[in-house]
Amino acid sequence: MNRFRERLMRVLLPALSTLTAVTLYMLHPQAIDWFALEVSQKPIRILTGGAAYFSAAWLGGRLVGLALERAGRRRRQVPKLLLELVSATLFIAATIATIMLVIGQSWSGAIAGSGLIIAVIGFALRGTLGDVFAGIAVGIEAPYRIGDWVSINDQTRGRVIEIGWRTTRLFTRDDTYVILPNSQIAQQKLTNYSAPNRKYRAQVEVVLSHDLSVTDARALLTEAAARSPVIVSVPNPDVRVASYDLDGIRYHVRFWVPSFADDVDCRDAIFAQIDAALREGGFSLPATGLRLLGDRVVAVAPSRND
Repeated sequence: MNRFRERLMRVLLPALSTLTAVTLYMLHPQAIDWFALEVSQKPIRILTGGAAYFSAAWLGGRLVGLALERAGRRRRQVPKLLLELVSATLFIAATIATIMLVIGQSWSGAIAGSGLIIAVIGFALRGTLGDVFAGIAVGIEAPYRIGDWVSINDQTRGRVIEIGWRTTRLFTRDDTYVILPNSQIAQQKLTNYSAPNRKYRAQVEVVLSHDLSVTDARALLTEAAARSPVIVSVPNPDVRVASYDLDGIRYHVRFWVPSFADDVDCRDAIFAQIDAALREGGFSLPATGLRLLGDRVVAVAPSRND
């Protein structure tokens, strides 16, 4: 009930404003004749018509905002930029309609005469305009929304907290604030870890000795990964052989992460469980058996101690 009342109050004032302006626009000739007023109808027609256009734009923006909020509650939160884009479009249309009402058909000549000025301004602000148009594209296509965890070009990772006309703001897991121009985001690879679902499958790489058979290695690694308390239990983790190399057999331990915010903790837990399983099984892990491949820790285990 309170939510309905709040929605009603948000549209009540613009609806009353629109109704009043339209009524005055439609009835002002009769009112002038009825009261025998010696005033020109044109100024009143322009004022009431302009008020009707802008009131309708105001009302339309409020109605679209309520619709987007309702859609955002059912799915992901709708970017604020999209609502601002719709409202700006409606008010631009109201402005053009008011100009046409004031100067009639000659408005096209005025716009054509100012074409050079528009071109100069556009050239001077080409960088800013590029960010703005990229922001509009983001608002329409919605590759990410507020609250999504994204990765920009596999370098900048964070949670989207604001999508503006020129920039997108991220909050990283290290509690840092990153502001990126929309045009830069549009030109780089973007990975959304929150769409279509928040959970996703990740993997870590482990290299074990040839002395341990693939069957035994799979069983050991799968059981170790399943003991991790922070990963998604269903679907179950699994193990795949990635390659058969001179230094050992390379395995990919695959598991499901609840959300990108838990990614680091899940990897840490998986490695901890694998380390414990290898030690419990009698596999010594000397320091020379640990290597760093890119951003992955690789453990090379010698054969079982007899």
